[in-house]
Amino acid sequence: MNYYAAPVRDLRFVLEEQLEHRSLNLPGYEDASPDLIEAVLEEAAKLANDVWAPLNEVGDKQGTTRNSDGSITTATGFAEAYQAYAEGGWNGIGVSEALGGQNLPEVVASSVQEMLHGANMALGLCPMLTAGAIEALAHHGNEAQKNLYLPKLVEGTWTGTMNLTESQAGSDLSKVRTKAIPEGDHYRISGQKIYITWGEHDAAENIVHLVLARKPDAPEGNRGISLFLVPKFLVNDDGSLAERNDVTCASIEHKLGIHGSPTCTLSFGEKEGAIGYLVGEEGRGLNHMFTMMNEARHKVGVQGIGVAERACQHAFAYALDRTQGRSPRSGKADCTISDHLDVRRMLLSMRARTDSLRALALTCAAEMDTARHGESDEVRGQAQARVDLLIPVIKSFSTDQAVEVASIGIQVHGGMGYVEETGAAQLLRDARIAPIYEGTNGIQALDLAGRKLQRDGGDAMNALINDVNATADKLKAHPRFAGLGEALAAGSDDLRAAMAVVLGQGQEIGPDAVQAYATPFLNLTGHVLCAWQMGEAALKAQAAIDNGANDPFYTQKLVSADYVLKQWLPVGRAQRAVIDAGMQCLSDFTVGA
Repeated sequence: MNYYAAPVRDLRFVLEEQLEHRSLNLPGYEDASPDLIEAVLEEAAKLANDVWAPLNEVGDKQGTTRNSDGSITTATGFAEAYQAYAEGGWNGIGVSEALGGQNLPEVVASSVQEMLHGANMALGLCPMLTAGAIEALAHHGNEAQKNLYLPKLVEGTWTGTMNLTESQAGSDLSKVRTKAIPEGDHYRISGQKIYITWGEHDAAENIVHLVLARKPDAPEGNRGISLFLVPKFLVNDDGSLAERNDVTCASIEHKLGIHGSPTCTLSFGEKEGAIGYLVGEEGRGLNHMFTMMNEARHKVGVQGIGVAERACQHAFAYALDRTQGRSPRSGKADCTISDHLDVRRMLLSMRARTDSLRALALTCAAEMDTARHGESDEVRGQAQARVDLLIPVIKSFSTDQAVEVASIGIQVHGGMGYVEETGAAQLLRDARIAPIYEGTNGIQALDLAGRKLQRDGGDAMNALINDVNATADKLKAHPRFAGLGEALAAGSDDLRAAMAVVLGQGQEIGPDAVQAYATPFLNLTGHVLCAWQMGEAALKAQAAIDNGANDPFYTQKLVSADYVLKQWLPVGRAQRAVIDAGMQCLSDFTVGA
């Protein structure tokens, strides 16, 4: 039952038909072609299916081991699977050629990432953090740092981590206490960081820690935080490894899920102090770290979609195998539970949600490509504004839905889902972290309703809603999809009206009002945008059928679109009623009364 097959068919549908490979038309991607992208997806699927996926259960059961010297031994096969990934060049597929990468579009890198996280989320976290380190150094490192560290990070010989959290500094990083004392051309770092994903392991020869810390004379608050590069092993000028730095793994967390991922407490400077190097400008460490975090937040959303896909596959396989009861369709006894309409409701809900989330995440990735490679400042700026708007939705809504999809998957299994042997329970346990890390989903909602919406008075959101309305108009003009168009238009109207409330309350009352409305507003946004993507999918699928395609994939895509727009979107539209009702109850509520 613990089986995974990378969803290459649906990934290709989104890239080739919904997005029409538009990223390949951008400057800088002239060497990429549809045939190349297809080959990349097929080869990535082999790695995911054959190498990574079989280790998912192994990592869950074995976990990681902290040895007496502070080193970490990962689960059997994990180090070799990571090395197969690195040796295959997968770590650099979305990195520019100038930095030693393969210079493929973000839509392709995101597609590969989804496969790997669906195959093995715990293992997939290692290169995900490295990608953030590459991004931060590429943007903010000096030339010496780039030349010394980026080649090894890009090829995957070294991995990267992000060190923000301390026991007293979680979402509020202004309370960071880790110290950085100047010493010649470097700093001595001392302090402790918690929840460091893949902070110590045996899969790569070096680990590059990016650490938030304060100089002794730094001001309080966010302005006093700087970013430092602290390698596990110091690096000689020729790139060879020198002595071990003063950073050790003090403990590992015993977690609900992702057992195969070593989540470490790292202690810096237990002896003379860990040697670290300033990255970027003093006092702008939090700004520089957000370069990593914005990338990581999109990747966490994609990660959630990967786990949701695997949950779908588990549930479908079980439903097609498990016999129980009499079929309401044929009347035969001992039918598979896939014949029962309530089970079919759950399965269709899982499949339709997952597919719509995938399309939305890849649409955001295509905008990221345009923001980096668009032909003009105006085009790049408009794309970046949309990326900024979409990333909190991708991170928050996708991960919340991944937890729900994995939970429904357990329900499909019945009692067998609640025991560990089927693997369904692991997916729910693994998925549950995704709404928490890289900024909790409540913080993502605040980012959307506060920073992103308020800073331009809703201009970027209005432009996005206009695109949703354009799709609704196309659906209404189609003889088969008029009802879907009306449903999407109604959802779009709700979103615009809710936006007006959030903007108005934010201007009239301030941040407290935005905070109260943020989560229902993000949920409404996620439902409407997923419905938008499935409306586009329906139009593309019907066009393929009209052109003679007889692939059952297209008819099933129409069924999923029908479900999303008629059955799931109304659930999201109810959030407008929540917003219209006001949030006085939150102020009136007395905690602990």
